[in-house]
Amino acid sequence: MSARDLGRALAAGRVAIGVALLVAPRLSLGVWIGRDAASGPVVAPGRALGIREVVLGGLALHVVDRPRVAARMLRAVAVCDAVDLAATVAVRRSLSPVAVAAISAMALAAAAGQLWAAAQLDAGNPMPEAAEAA
Repeated sequence: MSARDLGRALAAGRVAIGVALLVAPRLSLGVWIGRDAASGPVVAPGRALGIREVVLGGLALHVVDRPRVAARMLRAVAVCDAVDLAATVAVRRSLSPVAVAAISAMALAAAAGQLWAAAQLDAGNPMPEAAEAA
């Protein structure tokens, strides 16, 4: 799989997760936070997270064929996944072990894949000397 293909797949997955969070926040968040997802106050932040995912995934899809821009975008969304991982680990005692394992694996794999794809895009498209000097 090429770096662009991986970037596309991860971005499309992000959009799909975002749509699920927007359409069915209680169900989608239930996988992550369990029964607390059924409480009313969780719906608003769940939808906010959903729109974040749709926008970030859409932006990544939009720029994937512009290697230098795509590499920077992939690094930015990798940071978001790393924050999701850190947030999950920070409250792991209040989550189910299955949820911690699943979300952690998903966030870690996404961050690692995006960083790998960004490095490949950078390696295949070195910056011209004039751009490096700027």
